[in-house]
Amino acid sequence: MLYEEKTIETIPVGPLGLIPLKSCTELGAKVNDYLVDWRRERESEHKSTIAFSGYQRESYIIGASTPRFGTGEAKGTLSESVRGDDLYIMVDVCNYSLTYSLCGMTNHMSPDDHFQDLKRIIAAAAGKARRINVIMPFLYESRQHKRSSRESLDCALALQELTNMGVENIITFDAHDPRVQNAIPLKGFETVQPIYQFIKYLLREEKELQIDSDHMMVISPDEGGMGRAVYFANVLGLDMGMFYKRRDYTQIVGGRNPIVAHEFLGSSVEGKDVIIVDDMISSGESMQDVAKELKRRKARKVFICSTFGLFTNGLAKFDEYYENGIIDRILTTNLVYQTPDLLSRPYYINVDMSKYIALIIDNLNHDASLSELLNPTSRINRLLDRYRAGDR
Repeated sequence: MLYEEKTIETIPVGPLGLIPLKSCTELGAKVNDYLVDWRRERESEHKSTIAFSGYQRESYIIGASTPRFGTGEAKGTLSESVRGDDLYIMVDVCNYSLTYSLCGMTNHMSPDDHFQDLKRIIAAAAGKARRINVIMPFLYESRQHKRSSRESLDCALALQELTNMGVENIITFDAHDPRVQNAIPLKGFETVQPIYQFIKYLLREEKELQIDSDHMMVISPDEGGMGRAVYFANVLGLDMGMFYKRRDYTQIVGGRNPIVAHEFLGSSVEGKDVIIVDDMISSGESMQDVAKELKRRKARKVFICSTFGLFTNGLAKFDEYYENGIIDRILTTNLVYQTPDLLSRPYYINVDMSKYIALIIDNLNHDASLSELLNPTSRINRLLDRYRAGDR
């Protein structure tokens, strides 16, 4: 039985309220549609009781805005009461497409601007909500997750700031380093892996894959992503390989030590389809170098699966690699802003995460366990069985 068809008998924490900030409007609308459909169809003998008041609505979205003054300063406003609600605030801190006027000039919103807007909406709720949950797919400042020498520890500071404002749960996806949750040990923090969705969308587009260790392999592009690749390889029953980056620590270019070479550890990839798994594509140079190395080692097809496709250096290089047969497919999620250019590329597969987010919200609103959702092994196995049986 599908989860969304199950009868839920536990009482909701409070009436559900969904606040997708402007950066998350499209994703929030999709999540809302799933929740509306499920709760309209769900059977429960208690739906008419006072504990389920406001359970079934035409929309769970609560209007919120963050208007700005001419100086660039802003405020957060809510268009309706949230007293007693179980609020879920969604924000995409990487959505640089949004702009505002700053002393007559057009200014693109940075992650800092989005984070401040999130805090403004939390402040606008003024402690009246029953519970506040934040869904922040790309964890703000997650690349500055550890401290060495005299530098700031921004991610931990941001998490503490949110919990001090009354946030109970923070849901993020594929955090750069999940150990950053140690900064808020008494609050809820979940980092979700979209592995099931990657596999589902890849199998939907590629009809002739042979998923076994003789024909396929999972690759980690660096030592930091080993855990992610090990899990991916284990659930698919594949071998794993890894690249490690040799860096030049004598200089800093663009805020980091430049990569001198990618060294490969693992068995032969000759004739195999390879899946490169990582948390984000930023400039994309690392992924491009790894793909080139794999093709040089005679890999058959190269698929790149990355939760966040930021593409900060544009798509020209990826276009070139696709045309030259170095990269076959790129899969990233809609958890961060996607440009129309990216969506139009023939090699790009858009992995929709809205249903998964809706399932998480629905579970949390009922204070139900997330274990089944966070560990998708059984769902992946069912998917693979259907694929191997020819149900494609």
